[in-house]
Amino acid sequence: MSEQENNNETIQDPIEDNTTENQEETIELSVEEKLSAELAESKDKYIRLSAEFDNYRKRTSKERVELIQSAGKDVITKLLSTVDDFDRALKAMETATDVESIKTGIDIVNNKFRQTLEQQGLKEMDVLGKEFDADLQEAITAIPSPTPDLKNKVIDVIEKGYYLNDKVIRHAKVIIGQ
Repeated sequence: MSEQENNNETIQDPIEDNTTENQEETIELSVEEKLSAELAESKDKYIRLSAEFDNYRKRTSKERVELIQSAGKDVITKLLSTVDDFDRALKAMETATDVESIKTGIDIVNNKFRQTLEQQGLKEMDVLGKEFDADLQEAITAIPSPTPDLKNKVIDVIEKGYYLNDKVIRHAKVIIGQ
């Protein structure tokens, strides 16, 4: 009987080993399942975050375009009354016989137009007689200076330069003395 008991014990040992392996596989599967679930959740969060960022980018781009368009609209609206004044001046010129009154009317409309532009932040550059500055001016030509004190200074302005809110939007085209 001792041999039979040994055989039975030998047979029972593989069964016990098999049970242990099954438990380990179950544990491994549950760890794999947990990791798979975590991976799926992370992928889902990534996709949602990516879509949310894409929507944010599109929305801000659209808002920026609308802001630029509405800024132009405000300036144009403020200039419409000046355009109306120019139309009235042109109509008055057709029948007017007095040149002085037309000059006065055009001066008034011009002043109104310039005031509207100044209110929007436009400022004319004052460069005549000042040192040449390549950051603000574009030299069209250089001529011999009439006096020594005008050397490397602006002698004449061909096209005025302008600032918009202290930023150069058009460089002055000038003639400088040598």
